[in-house]
Amino acid sequence: MLELMLPPFVACMIMVAIHSYLGLHVIAREVIFVDLSLAQMAALGTVTALLAGVAPDSTAAFFFALGFTAVGAFLFALTRTSGKGRVPQEAIIGIVFVVASAAAILVADKAPRGHDAIKDILVGNLIWVTWPTIQWKLTLPYTLLGLFHVLLRKKFLTISFRPEEAEQAGWRIRWWDFWFYLSFGVVITFSVPIGGVLMVFTFLVVPAAIAFLFTRHMRKLTYIAWGSGALASFLGLWLSYKYDLPTGPLIVCTYGVLLAAAGVLRKLGVGDKAAA
Repeated sequence: MLELMLPPFVACMIMVAIHSYLGLHVIAREVIFVDLSLAQMAALGTVTALLAGVAPDSTAAFFFALGFTAVGAFLFALTRTSGKGRVPQEAIIGIVFVVASAAAILVADKAPRGHDAIKDILVGNLIWVTWPTIQWKLTLPYTLLGLFHVLLRKKFLTISFRPEEAEQAGWRIRWWDFWFYLSFGVVITFSVPIGGVLMVFTFLVVPAAIAFLFTRHMRKLTYIAWGSGALASFLGLWLSYKYDLPTGPLIVCTYGVLLAAAGVLRKLGVGDKAAA
């Protein structure tokens, strides 16, 4: 069991570390489905690369996906509104997701292995992840992105959690939003081929949602998000091995059960009073 399940578990831990932290920003910004939208832009880039004759899993295919994701990041930064805009940004994010999904289906219909690529993007390939993939496609890029967020944490945290302060200080918020969403898109581009859209979205939103149930303190939010993500990933992988069930979908369901249990604990009074 250890030899088979250790690489997927390590991959989950690395993805949880970066996604659960970014998820805190996403929930604070109230742009919950930005992950799905950027992931679908990456999917559109992948199938477009296939249509252009680019080999799947190649460097060129990666840059196709990253380029389309960068377009999505630019759109989301550009459409940021202060307060209640005429069209909520979440609506823009949903429209981008739907249009990108439809375009990906159209392109996949003409691209070789297009429909297989869409399926792979949806469910991922976690159980077959290898140590070289973990080293070069998760650990290295996520370490660099983590350093990027550490260096700019004051800007990103203020804009996400206290946007009125950033506005009063005269910051170029759309400019900083672009860099935030671009870094977010790079994470998505590396994560989706391994975990799939469903699991990556779960890693992003559910641990952060659990954390917000119990506290509003930033350090506590981070620790709870990381801890709950690690627990759900471990339980999902163990149950997948024990009962011979599909790994990705089972991990997603495990996260859902853990969120429900966290909700019960919150109802019983567990957590900071300020989070009630």
